This record gives sequence, C-alpha cells and structure tokens, in this order.
Amino acid sequence: MPLQRGEVQGYDVNRMVVEFTMLNQGKVILFAISTAAMDALEGRRDVRPDQRVDQFMRLREVIEERASRKFFEEQAQADRPVVLRSNDVSG
Repeated sequence: MPLQRGEVQGYDVNRMVVEFTMLNQGKVILFAISTAAMDALEGRRDVRPDQRVDQFMRLREVIEERASRKFFEEQAQADRPVVLRSNDVSG
C-alpha cells in the first residue's frame, strides 16, 4: 500500500530542502527533498528561496510518488527522515 499524503512542513533554507510528511498506515514519516532534486524535476534553476514551497506544491504528485517508492525500496527506518536527492527523481 503506497504512503498517504501528509503535510508540507516548509522550506529549510540552511539545508536547502523542503520538508514534508507522509503516512504509513497512520504513522507519520518525515521526508525532505533537496532543491536540486526539485530543480531537476522541473527543469529550471531560477527558483528563489521564497518560491520553494510553491515549487513543491506544483511537483507534489510526482515527489510523493518517488518518496513512497524510495521508502519501500530502501525499507527506510521510520525514525529517520528520508531525503530525496537528484538521483532519486531522475529517470
């Protein structure tokens, strides 16, 4: 069963990631996606920090699908955030 949509936590400017959650049978799983990965998905690099959450929202469907796939393929630990990087979203 794929993960269910959770909440967008926001953009962490220091780590350059957008943090979000998804649910695995009711348990909250923490995720983050790097700005480089979002830029790779969208094919652009001119996104300002204050536009990162909007960019995430535009790409949310594909990001969540890739996040769910990575979670199950890697049998990620629920107690550690799962970080999506450029190589996780290409292809």
